[in-house]
Amino acid sequence: MLLYLNGAFVGLMILSNILAVKLISFGNWFVLPAAVIVYVFTYPITDTITEIYGGHAARKTVMAGLITQILAILFIYIAIKLPPAPFYENQAAFETIFSAGFRVTLASLLSFFISQNLDVTVFQRLKKRHGEKKLWIRNNASTMTSQLVDTTIFVTIAFYGTMPLGALIALILTQYTFKFIVAILDTPFVYLLVKIGRKKSIKQSVAEEVSA
Repeated sequence: MLLYLNGAFVGLMILSNILAVKLISFGNWFVLPAAVIVYVFTYPITDTITEIYGGHAARKTVMAGLITQILAILFIYIAIKLPPAPFYENQAAFETIFSAGFRVTLASLLSFFISQNLDVTVFQRLKKRHGEKKLWIRNNASTMTSQLVDTTIFVTIAFYGTMPLGALIALILTQYTFKFIVAILDTPFVYLLVKIGRKKSIKQSVAEEVSA
């Protein structure tokens, strides 16, 4: 189960970086990067890992995500710089889609690393207080707190000085509102993942005892 959760986490992180170049709009004022619809689902995964396997395993997952993102950025840069075939006519579009500015890249990596580790820390402390009860509290509290930090860090580093302060604050509030709503809605999903993960852990433990 842990292997699949780690794979899903890393895959979603890479996908969110690719989708980040597109902006989506709900009405005239609710504007979000398309990456948000993917990135928000990484937090339920780290919460599930922390709940079942502990904070140490969750932090290793976060570190794996960071290393994979750095490698992806490196290989994308190499792919962009490699000379295109004479008949390849989409080099400019390729560069536009897969390249991001230094500030945006730095903002993405910093906000990811800080917020994901904060999520694990808050979740772990609440678990020590509640035991296996009140999963919904630690899931929502950790995710909502870390998402606010993530959004604030990313938007500030990526866009400060490029737009009026009011627009910057509005962008933070807009993105966080979406993430806040998703954090509430994904609670049943976390319960389902935890239930499946615990069953698989019990089966694995029994199998190991029998084989021993």
